[in-house]
Amino acid sequence: MKTEELENEIEKLKQRNERVESDKAWETSGARKIVIFLITYVVIVIYFYFAQLPNPFINAFVPALGFVLSTLSLSYFKKVWLKYIHK
Repeated sequence: MKTEELENEIEKLKQRNERVESDKAWETSGARKIVIFLITYVVIVIYFYFAQLPNPFINAFVPALGFVLSTLSLSYFKKVWLKYIHK
């Protein structure tokens, strides 16, 4: 390979690493958790409203919070999986 080709490959790797780091930062960010909660909450409120369930704005809070908490626990299970199953 020529020096120029190697430099291009290195630049591509650097750009890929930046994208991967950005994706990982988003996956672990508080902003992502808030967005997940809000989207889940709004969807459940709409469903509860059209299903004519009582107090949709209040009652949608618990399942939305439960969903977010379940997503937070996934990192723990991922670590366990990586350590014991995916060797």
